Amino acid sequence: MQYQSFLIKYAEIGIKGKNRHLFEEALERQMKIALKRCEGQFKVYRTSGRVFVDALEEYDYEEVLEALSHIFGITGICPMRRMDVLPPDEVRDAVVAFIKEEYPEGKHTFKMHARRQDKLYPLDSLELNAMLGEAVLEADERFTVDVHDPEILMTVEIREESIYLYSHILPGPGGLPVGSGGKAMLCLSGGIDSPVAGWMIAKRGIKLDAVYFNAPPYTSERALQKVIDLAAQIAKYTGPIYLHNINFTEIQLYIYEKCPHDELTIIMRRFMMRIAEKIALRTQSQALITGESLGQVASQTMVSLGVTNEVCTLPVFRPLIGFDKEEIIDVAKKIGTYETSILPYEDCCTIFVAKHPVTKPNLNTIKRHELHLNEKIDEMVEKALQTDEILIVDQKGSRVLKASQDPLADGM
Repeated sequence: MQYQSFLIKYAEIGIKGKNRHLFEEALERQMKIALKRCEGQFKVYRTSGRVFVDALEEYDYEEVLEALSHIFGITGICPMRRMDVLPPDEVRDAVVAFIKEEYPEGKHTFKMHARRQDKLYPLDSLELNAMLGEAVLEADERFTVDVHDPEILMTVEIREESIYLYSHILPGPGGLPVGSGGKAMLCLSGGIDSPVAGWMIAKRGIKLDAVYFNAPPYTSERALQKVIDLAAQIAKYTGPIYLHNINFTEIQLYIYEKCPHDELTIIMRRFMMRIAEKIALRTQSQALITGESLGQVASQTMVSLGVTNEVCTLPVFRPLIGFDKEEIIDVAKKIGTYETSILPYEDCCTIFVAKHPVTKPNLNTIKRHELHLNEKIDEMVEKALQTDEILIVDQKGSRVLKASQDPLADGM
């Protein structure tokens, strides 16, 4: 069956107060952006708390469904047949034809759910339910009624301008539409955790940029490509991501030379957070996002996280903080990042790991040891920022901006 329209269902948006229209507008905007990538022309519009998509010409159903199913804020997608407003007997015939075409094998329980928005229509909702349910039973005795737990919920919406028929509700990702909650900078590595953290925070309506710390020649081009591929997978849900590729090698080697090795990870992370925050402030992000989970490794103990946080003025969000590894893996598989994350290409965080890292670092001690870096570290941080290679990553891949380009000039 070729559906002419889709009814888009949302959940959390519906409980918003006077600013609900802002979330609906953001959802409508994201839908229009997603559908521009699909063949065909579409009309996206809102009426009386409902969001609809009308196909204005032939289109690829699977392509449209794929696009809509990755939009945060959508909880359900209902492919519909749209008709002109018809008298009850013609609606009855159309419903019978619809349900027999959708379920040719019969042998289903069903419930009729008619909604009459147009109060001038000659039958009310109860009368429509009775008439249409009886018509389906008479047309095919293999269909039976179950009002409590039906296999098919046959919905008929009588609106002033059209009548809609649908029986399928296909799941969306839920959450809030991207762009409705601000902008944040994701610290993205090639591991399992950080892509999941980015996806989860984007689900709360946050627009994402990302920063990746590269360490050539200790990390390869394949490691960078792995991170680009992870960003592309997230971009299916968020739209294009500006990925900042920072050369961190000199800073790592300098820390390795000047600081105690059991504190390497903590001190390196503190400088990563400093650099990430500088980029975030430059690009008008309002928070930093990391994939840390409490107690997972030495740098993610409560004390370690506190020491890392100390260098930041922006809030640091850690959506995975209470997750165990299996829970994180489950989400990674769900969103399609897991198989890429487990590819064996090392990132800079894993190259310089100490054999026995400190798990309860003392902040004053860390600060004292960082004084050993004073001779060159500020210059190195500025040099690292100058290496910033900005890649615009969408679901199909990436393109590179000049490292010296001001990201604000490109609408970041």
